[in-house]
Amino acid sequence: MLSVQLFHNFNKYARITEADFGLIEQVLSKKFVKKRRTLLSEGDKSRYIYFVEKGALRSFTVDKDGVEHVIQLAIEEHWIADLYSFVTKAAGNINIEAIEDSEVWLLPHHELELLYEQIPALERYFRQLFQRAYVSLQQRLNLTVSSNAEDRYRQLLQDFPQIAARIPLIYIASFLGITPESLSRIRKQLFQ
Repeated sequence: MLSVQLFHNFNKYARITEADFGLIEQVLSKKFVKKRRTLLSEGDKSRYIYFVEKGALRSFTVDKDGVEHVIQLAIEEHWIADLYSFVTKAAGNINIEAIEDSEVWLLPHHELELLYEQIPALERYFRQLFQRAYVSLQQRLNLTVSSNAEDRYRQLLQDFPQIAARIPLIYIASFLGITPESLSRIRKQLFQ
């Protein structure tokens, strides 16, 4: 039996019946990913979108100087993917790595497209999920250009307190676009 977590997640934004979920269940596969292991590498074509049932993952790029830049952090009940590659079927430029030992559900692109036709509510779910992701990305970009690092960290704590408590500071700093030393100073000031 698949995750009750995943079934409830689908029903956050759409009405997915148990019969519909049975169809979805037929195309999903589960993967266990050890800490620091890669789920997707830059240059790969992303054939899946991943639902985190347990654990924590990050997506990141690496610049020409070898510096990693965290794009997304995902814990339980979050989706993570290289959406550019997933949608276009082109080689991607994002790496996805487990921060903790993790369990993820893999939903293949081709089967998802077929399921959209069989289960209109699933297309509604993913449309809303992608809309929310786009809005979140716009807000993050806006904060990056219009707010200081302390304000960005405060916003992260407000929006995702569980992520801030579990993810190593080096990844949070990269996600915020600051150095780990700057984040340490900010945390020291905030928690004195």
